[in-house]
Parts: sequence; structure tokens; C-alpha cells
Amino acid sequence: MFRCLELARHGAGFVSPNPMVGAVLVYQNRIIGEGWHQMYGGPHAEVNCIRSVSQADEHLIPNSTLYVSLEPCAHFGKTPPCSHLIIEKKIHRVVVACSDPFEAVNGKGIQLLEQAGIEVMTGVLEKEAMDLNNRFFCFHQQNRPYIILKWAQSSDGFIAGISEDRLLITHEQTNRLVHRWRSEEAAILIGTETAIKDNPSLTNRYWLGKSPLRLVVDRQLRLPENLVMFRDGNPVIIFNEQKNDQQGELRFVKINTDQSFIDQLFVYCYQNGVQSILVEGGAKLLQSFIDADQWDEARIITNTTLQVGSGLPAPMIKSTPMVHSFTSMTDQINMYIHPKTKQRI
Repeated sequence: MFRCLELARHGAGFVSPNPMVGAVLVYQNRIIGEGWHQMYGGPHAEVNCIRSVSQADEHLIPNSTLYVSLEPCAHFGKTPPCSHLIIEKKIHRVVVACSDPFEAVNGKGIQLLEQAGIEVMTGVLEKEAMDLNNRFFCFHQQNRPYIILKWAQSSDGFIAGISEDRLLITHEQTNRLVHRWRSEEAAILIGTETAIKDNPSLTNRYWLGKSPLRLVVDRQLRLPENLVMFRDGNPVIIFNEQKNDQQGELRFVKINTDQSFIDQLFVYCYQNGVQSILVEGGAKLLQSFIDADQWDEARIITNTTLQVGSGLPAPMIKSTPMVHSFTSMTDQINMYIHPKTKQRI
């Protein structure tokens, strides 16, 4: 099962909104096939695993054990049900890490296999498998997107200087990592001031994979039309207090002033299949998620060689133990997981 999880990770940034899944077929302690879900809309892990079996080993399939990191699907989506293929190949035993929370599956795949006389074992490395697909599980079990907070700060704790100029904090190598993070999330969110001051494209340019859907909070529609993100032809969603409208790839979504923005954001994302959001700033927007206790991970990049002296203070996370830390050139990256999220997975 460890190998299944290792294979599944190859799908990061390519399979969403589907989960990352890996599968391994074993005959008498010998791996005869393995595969993973490689691309959204493409064959699932079980299919790729079975297809990888050599012609010389095909006769061994019925007497083999299939290990899979998530319950095989039982419904017709973009591809046929994997449970049907397993039954068709007469595989006698299946080991599943965890059940699929998606309503169209959610135990039905396991039930189909057992009804066909296949021995099914579940719960092997269950926590690790759920952790791998924490966005998928959060979306289908909590009915909201998985929230990752990310910011860069100086060594003395500032996210921006006192001037109007953009403060470059992260090292070029760290920027590549940030673009990898972007490729792995469904959407990216910033506020008005960050959009105006930094004029970011919010795309993934330094890593393989897709760019996230761009979300901007601009309550009074103050953003100028000449921003980079408005000129590249990719979708942008503007949350505002003025109007609902669609102008090409630019969508305006009206929010109610008497309701929590974060709650409205979660409803919109759930209704539109947005499973995760990377919140990149600014400080006020980031702090609002912290104060509302509505976040799952925080990734804080500190340039250990940069001192600003004065400016805009970075957000503050209290009483949350760090779970991982590493360096990237001059940058120290500290990773945090919300205690409730850690308990859930």
C-alpha cells in the first residue's frame, strides 16, 4: 500500500477534481502491474494498473491481489466503473486503503466487489491515504474547499514595506516551489490591495501542470482594467458588493454585506466544484481567515537575510504547532496544519 500512495502522488496537479489514486497488482509477493490516475478524464489507477500487466503474466491476474489507495468507483463518469473491470478480470482479492466519500461511490464500489464474491479488506494505511487526498475529503465531507494560507515575510515580520513599491521577499528558487503549490490547488485568492500594488498574474509559469482559478475580493470594484490578470484571457472571478455579471472570462459575483464573506465564498466554491484555495494575500485577507478559524494549512516563507524595519506586519497564527520546516536558499519555510484538520485526517 505504501507503493500505491507513492504512485498516487504522481497525479498531484493533474487529476483534480478527482482524487489522487495508485494501484498495485501482486501475485505471490511479486508486483505484476502498477498504475496511477494520471490525468483528469483519463483512465483511473486500477485500469492503468491492469493494462500494465505483461502478456506473459495476464493469466495470473485472477489469482492476484489488487491494492488500491481509494475505493474503486462504482459509477459511470468520464470513464466506466473500475469495480466492473475488477469483477470482469476475476481478481479474487482487493485491499483498499479507505472508502471514497463521493456520494456516487461511498461504499458502493466495495459492495459491488463483495457481491461478486471478491474478498475485500479495508483500512490499510487509511490515515495516510486520507491525508494524501485531504482536499477531496474536506470538500465531500465538510462541504467546503480546503484552505491553505501562504505568505512571505521579512526576518523582522513584515509582509510589505512602507513605500508603494512591491517588496520582493522570496528567493527565485522558492518562487518555483510556490508555483508548484499553485499547480496543486483549484483556486488562488487575493484581496484588492494586493491586486493593485503587486499586479500579479497569479498563474503557474515555473512548474508543470495547470494554473489555478483566480479569485479576487474587490468589494467596491476599484481594480483598474489594465491589470495583467485581466489581459491574458484566463478566467478571473471578482467577489464584490455591486453586481453579478459575466464579461468574457471575467465573472462578477455579488456578495451580501450582512453575511460573512468566507461563508459565502465556501458556498460558491462548493456549488462550483472548487475543492481547494491557496490564499496568497494580503495581510488583512489572510488574517480574516485566521480570526474566523477557517483554514487548514499555513505555509510561511521567511527571508532570513531581509530586514524591513517598518511596514505592514505579517499575519499572526497563535497556538498552532509547526509540523514541518525546511530551507530554500535564503528562505525558511514553516508549515502548519490546523489542529482540527490534523484531527480530522
